[in-house]
Amino acid sequence: MVYACEILTELRRWPRLTETFRTGKLEAGADVQEDARGDGRAAGPGASPTGPDRPFLALERELTVLLRRARASQGEMAREVHPDLESAAYGLLVRLDECGGRRATELAAYIGVGKATMSRQLRALEELGLVAREPDPADGRAWLVALTEEGRRRVGRVREARRARYVRQLAHWDRGEVAELARLLHELNEVAEK
Repeated sequence: MVYACEILTELRRWPRLTETFRTGKLEAGADVQEDARGDGRAAGPGASPTGPDRPFLALERELTVLLRRARASQGEMAREVHPDLESAAYGLLVRLDECGGRRATELAAYIGVGKATMSRQLRALEELGLVAREPDPADGRAWLVALTEEGRRRVGRVREARRARYVRQLAHWDRGEVAELARLLHELNEVAEK
């Protein structure tokens, strides 16, 4: 799961992508491929199609790098919440922070994992004292999973530190540009969910 805030932190590493998002125009020679270190480099002649497909190919390449780096960033954030926290669990904690208590089946569907995987993740989070199960007031047979006070404190601390970092990193951007990027990424996420 990738959040707009995670994407913003990665933009500082890609001046070409940043410029493309800001202007909506591809810079000459902006086709990017990953090298062995994962850094972008200019593609050789004939590496991409021309015409109407070129912007989509460039978008696919940049999103591939962006998503890979966002996953790595998610791992760092998970370790900041708790050293024993799995990378994938960070998104789950953020979802609970934003939406409050949820049923395990809802969380599994949102994250895109099976019930067994979700049960394992929730057990691990309970053992770390970050989440707890509570009766669902709408259905006495069901349980909701919610952040504990400790979980809320830890997640809030990490999210606030990340937000402050984004503010520093993107200080040279106009706030309207940041809002526009967030809006476009939100639209992209909505399309991807369909």
